[in-house]
Amino acid sequence: MSDAQGYDPKRSRVNDDTMADFIRGTVSGDVTEVPGIGPAAAKKLACGEGDEKVTNTYQLIGKFLMLKGPDEDGNKVESMEHCEKFWYWLQDKGISAHRSAIVKAVACKVNGLFPGVYDPDLYDDDDE
Repeated sequence: MSDAQGYDPKRSRVNDDTMADFIRGTVSGDVTEVPGIGPAAAKKLACGEGDEKVTNTYQLIGKFLMLKGPDEDGNKVESMEHCEKFWYWLQDKGISAHRSAIVKAVACKVNGLFPGVYDPDLYDDDDE
């Protein structure tokens, strides 16, 4: 079994119907509406100061979009790097479970608003 770190959509343990409902549905603002975020994760996200404190879905999506900004060299952040940055940000916030599910849910939701932000085809294996 691999101990690989980072975002992998195949590690998402969220039911396909739950994920689809979130992607198609409206955003209420309650951060626990995001698949993979329960009360414990919501509490961890709410810790911090300023931009690091996330108390609703809009702020979580905003944080995801902030990480899309240019890298240190001013280069465009591509889809895979963007998802990695968000995954590691969640890890830094203390989220220890369902990180890949949260990344996938937010990335897919945002991709519906801004097509091209997330490219799930980049994660396809030729071996399957």
